[in-house]
Parts: sequence; C-alpha cells; structure tokens
Amino acid sequence: MDQAELTMDQVLKRDIPWETYMTTKLISATGLQLLRRYDKKPESARAQLLDEDGPAYVHLFVSILRDIFKEETVEYVLALIYEMLSANPARARLFHDKSLADGDTYEPFLRLLSKGNWFIQEKSCKILAWIISARPKAGNGAIANGEASGSKKPITTIDGVLKGLVDWLCAQLKQPSHPTRGAPIAISCLSSLLKEPVVRSSFVQADGVKLLVPLISPASTQQSIQVVRVVILTFRNLLPKGTFAAQMVDLGLPHIIHSLKTQAWSDEDLLDALNQLEEGLKDKIKKLSSFDKYKQEVLLGHLDWNPMHKEANFWRENVTSFEENDFQILRVLLTILDTSSDPRSLAVACFDLSQFIQYHAAGRVIVTDLKAKERVMKLMNHENAEVTKNALLCIQRLLLGAKYASFLQA
Repeated sequence: MDQAELTMDQVLKRDIPWETYMTTKLISATGLQLLRRYDKKPESARAQLLDEDGPAYVHLFVSILRDIFKEETVEYVLALIYEMLSANPARARLFHDKSLADGDTYEPFLRLLSKGNWFIQEKSCKILAWIISARPKAGNGAIANGEASGSKKPITTIDGVLKGLVDWLCAQLKQPSHPTRGAPIAISCLSSLLKEPVVRSSFVQADGVKLLVPLISPASTQQSIQVVRVVILTFRNLLPKGTFAAQMVDLGLPHIIHSLKTQAWSDEDLLDALNQLEEGLKDKIKKLSSFDKYKQEVLLGHLDWNPMHKEANFWRENVTSFEENDFQILRVLLTILDTSSDPRSLAVACFDLSQFIQYHAAGRVIVTDLKAKERVMKLMNHENAEVTKNALLCIQRLLLGAKYASFLQA
C-alpha cells in the first residue's frame, strides 16, 4: 500500500507482537503489562489509564519509538499517541512531567521527520507541535522537557527542536513529501509556532516569507480558503516583527493582497486580516519611501533642508534604518563633512548627525566611534553662519547625550 495514503484506522487495526519485543528485551515486563491494559481497549478505559498513569505511558511510547525501528510498529505507536492527543490536546502536558525530565522526549519525533514515510512524518510533525505548545513557561517552577541538567547524555534542547522542525516545515513548502497535504500541514504548524522568537529567527534564515507568498498568489495550485486564511493571518501577525514587513513589500505582497480582496471571501476573519495587512503594508511603504528618498539624497552628496530632516516622526520611525550596511548612511554623511564645499550640504549633514544622536538609543556612542567629533569641530570656525550653528548643535548633543539633547533646538 502507498504509505502516503495510509489511514489511522488501517494502522490501528494491526496486531503488534508486543510479547516478542519483550522476549528480545526491546520492551520491559512492566512495559508489556502497561500495553496489555491499554492496547485495543475502549476509549473510556484508555482515558482512565492516562488519567491514572499518563507519564508512564508517555515514557513507554517514547521508549518504543527510540528503540524499535520496524516501520509497522513505529506507525502504530505514533497512531496511539496521535489518537490520545487529538482526543484531548491537554494531555501533551504529560510529555513535560517532571518524572521524564532526564529523558529525551523530543528526539524520536524530530528524527522521524526525516527518516519516515509520509504517515510517520505527518504524525511526528503534529505530535511535536502539540508537545511544544504545551511545554511549561519559564519561571513557573516546572522543568521544560529537553532542558534537564541531571541527564548524563546530551538532550535535545527546545531551540534545537524548534530549528529542526522549522527546517522540515520550510522544506515541505519548497518540495512537499506529499503532493496535496505537505504544504497545508506546514502552513498550519508554522502559524502556531511563529509565536516563538526562535522560530521566527529560523524562519527568516530559511527565507520563509519567500516560500509562503507564492502559495497565495492567484496562479498558485495550492490556493484554497484554508491555505489563504492561515497564510494571511500568519503574515498579519508577523507584520510588526523585525524586518518581515519590508520583505513582504519586496516580494510584491501588496499587489497579491489587492488581488485577493477582489475575490468573494465569506470568511469575516480573513477579510479583516486582509484589510489590516493592506493598511500595515501601505504604512510600511510610506516609511520605506521616505527613508529611500533620504538615502538617495545623502548618497548623491547634495543635501538641502527638505522637510524630512526636521520631522520628528521621520527620525523616530527610521532611525534604526541607519544601522543598515554597517551604518553606511552615517559614514556617507561624514564623507560629506570631509569633502563637500557646499555650505548648505555641510550644515544639513551636521544637523542630521545631531538628529541621529538625539533619536537613536546609542547614537552618541556610535557617532563617537565613527570619529565624527573631530570632523564637526573643524566646522565650528567655518565662514558660513548656518554651518557653524549646526556644527555647534551637533557638538552640544554629542557632549551632553540624549538625556539633555532634546532641550536643544535647531
């Protein structure tokens, strides 16, 4: 049978020879006893056993996945875990019980993502997502699984798990293991996992936004209400984080959003998310445009008193953009101070340096490190009054620091 189309029912109908595994010491006598009480029993009986002895069953299932490699048995145990968690996702907390702190609960599932057939990969992915979501939050006294200090062998850390899972999910977006189910499952898992900063970092490194955008473009074969909904909600949540908004603009998302809005969606949440995303991206484009204009003016080397130089909002919204390319724009401003013979350009360059000092949290330190003070001091005796006025302002802000700089007005 094609393993990609294997169903839970087909797997759970199998009879696994547990006694043979005990004879070969792959499971213990206690493990066999637990399995006999649990396997093939009604759901109510299994639920009671999990309530009474849940951590022991989790330990047993994880041990089997770690020690037994026969595909039929691996599929069967994954199906048992999947069944147990889908009936009650809160049971994922059992995987973080203190009694399991010295075991590597994550490792078997992470390994099976790359080793198994589609049934094994899909179930391992979903189980991992449940376990990760249920892990104890730092500071509540509980031991987060995978970070125990008493274990003698290295344990898979949560950061390692998240990175491994994100790599697999992004691989599914590039080249799905299953033609119709690979991408939707990856998108669904990512939407919940992207709340984690480590996941967002790995997602950026894997060029994740670039992988998601084509899935919602009008030409996509994957475009369905479920895929579009999850991707759009994910993008909306990522919009305020880091450089995601700039990436979305670069990849042409505003045009795709406009196209999607013309379709007759009946889903209110999706329509709201589309509107929020459209507004957020418009706002980002305005900010990008104003800084791009500024950047172009500086790179040309001819500065004038355009409104943006004195607009507080421009500096508040764009001051971190000056960090790009190892402070390229600041370095060009300093080059203007060294080489320009135009008094207006010199005055504006001094003023812009003083603005950077005022609005950037580390502005004073950065400008000092770039040896700006010496260059500006030379202009204090310039024949043009506009140049000397702005050179003085820059030096005052440089010496006084951000705390007092705001009191000095140009």
